[in-house]
Amino acid sequence: QVQLVESGGGSVQAGGSLRLSCAASGHSARRRCMGWFRQVPGQEREGVAAIYLSDGRTYYTLYADSVKGRFTISQDNAKNTVSLQKNSLKPENTAMYYCAATPGYWCGAYWHLEPSFGAWGRGSTLTVSS
Repeated sequence: QVQLVESGGGSVQAGGSLRLSCAASGHSARRRCMGWFRQVPGQEREGVAAIYLSDGRTYYTLYADSVKGRFTISQDNAKNTVSLQKNSLKPENTAMYYCAATPGYWCGAYWHLEPSFGAWGRGSTLTVSS
């Protein structure tokens, strides 16, 4: 069973940067899609970024329009970790951020929707103050 543990959340001022990390364990799939979602109270989770990994390589990354150019998703093979680097943060980026994974599958056209992923972390809070 896949286990995902997020780390790196916290509070920053607008314009600042923060890096979230997701450590994955419990799977042996050679390929997988991993993603980051955000959720604010009263709203559904929405995809922020996703990365397709196969045999230790990054094949492609995907981003929500609202974060393109500011957020970067990447992998660290040595630590079996996927990170989300966030730059130029805005107060509207305040949310709970969740790591998600779908071992054995690529990132499809609906990657930004919650049902596309089968495993989830518990979340990490990001607060951006103005």
